[in-house]
Amino acid sequence: MAMSFNQAGRNRRMRPMAEINVTPFVDVMLVLLIVFMVTAPLLTVGVAVDLPDTDAQAIADSGEPLSVTVMADGTIYVQDTKIDYENLVPHLQAVASAGYRQRIYIRGDKKASYDLVANVLGEINAAGYTSIALVTD
Repeated sequence: MAMSFNQAGRNRRMRPMAEINVTPFVDVMLVLLIVFMVTAPLLTVGVAVDLPDTDAQAIADSGEPLSVTVMADGTIYVQDTKIDYENLVPHLQAVASAGYRQRIYIRGDKKASYDLVANVLGEINAAGYTSIALVTD
C-alpha cells in the first residue's frame, strides 16, 4: 500500500504545468516603457535653447514638427541646420515645395532680441506658412 501511495504522488508531480509565468515578460515591458519615456523627449529637437516659461496649454499635433530656433546670439537654426537670416525664406520655400505644409514651431531663446524673433516670424510668414506656433516651457 505504501508503494502505491508513492507511485500516485509521483504521477501528480510529473504532470506538465499549464500556467504561464508572465512575471519576466512584465518586467521586460516595464523596463522598455521607462527607457522610451526617458528617451522620447530627447528625440524632438537637437539645438539647446533657454525657452521662456508660460502657463499656456500644450498643442496637440500630429506629424514631424518643423522647428525654427532663434538663439540669444542671433543665430538661426531650421531643425539642426544653421541658416543665415537672408537664406531663411528660400530654405523654407524649398521645404514647402517638398510637400511640408504643417505648423512651424518657433523656439526663441528668452535672451534673444524681440526684434529678431519678430522678424523671423515675419520671414516665415513671407515664405508662405500661416500656421506658426511659439514654443515655451
